[in-house]
Amino acid sequence: MARPMTESHRRFLQIMMTSGIIELSKAKSLIRHCCDDQSAHAQLDEFIDVINAQLQPMFMQIRKGMSEDDGRQYYALVNMAETDVTRMSSDYADNELELFRKTMDLIVDSENGSASSTDILNCADSLQTKKMKKKEVEHVLNRLVQDKWLNEKQGDYTMSTRCIIEMEQYIRNVYQDLVKPCYMCHSLAFQCQMCENPECGIKVHLPCVARYFKSHIDPQCPACKEYWPHEIPVLRSDSASQTAQPRENATPTPSGSHSRRQRKR
Repeated sequence: MARPMTESHRRFLQIMMTSGIIELSKAKSLIRHCCDDQSAHAQLDEFIDVINAQLQPMFMQIRKGMSEDDGRQYYALVNMAETDVTRMSSDYADNELELFRKTMDLIVDSENGSASSTDILNCADSLQTKKMKKKEVEHVLNRLVQDKWLNEKQGDYTMSTRCIIEMEQYIRNVYQDLVKPCYMCHSLAFQCQMCENPECGIKVHLPCVARYFKSHIDPQCPACKEYWPHEIPVLRSDSASQTAQPRENATPTPSGSHSRRQRKR
């Protein structure tokens, strides 16, 4: 029998509903704040399991995911009943949703899991719903970043952790064999490196690459043991950002999918 939710669980859920996504350390701080007894023994996953048991009839769930950018863990509140981009229709107009879909197309089809602002602006010229001016496109992109659907860095856009967690089933259905899970953590991988052995071809998130080769000195694929030709990212504990550790004869950039396949529409 499922354990009943307490007032502490309800406070935690209310904050999750407001923010949509919370980083692991903040979630741990939040659970201490929400618990009246300030229990140091409260386990976050067990605490969330109680909430998820109550959310199941409403087709909602709090799910864990990893940031492709820095490898940190996050919790996101997910609507499992709606797996399409149309779940965002209450906040975005039809042409804005179409722009978001086209941005996702560019990201999935890219080799580094990102789409440039220039490419996205060019896509706006082919919108079927309603054309958008440059300023309108920029405004929509800013909103998508503010609402935590996209990340932006130096004019390049990537799928946010929230987007990947919430849209996972939609992404799998639409892009099918264009997307692969990370070999190490099994979450969908976009910002990643790829084994160049055609009989292997596994993808590994950049943070997962960094963690794996921190304890494996030999530059071998974790699956097929062929030579791993890419630069090895290093996760710096001070800023949780990634830098590349050069290796002789290494490929200078992360590797993604090298072929485009027909996606389901």
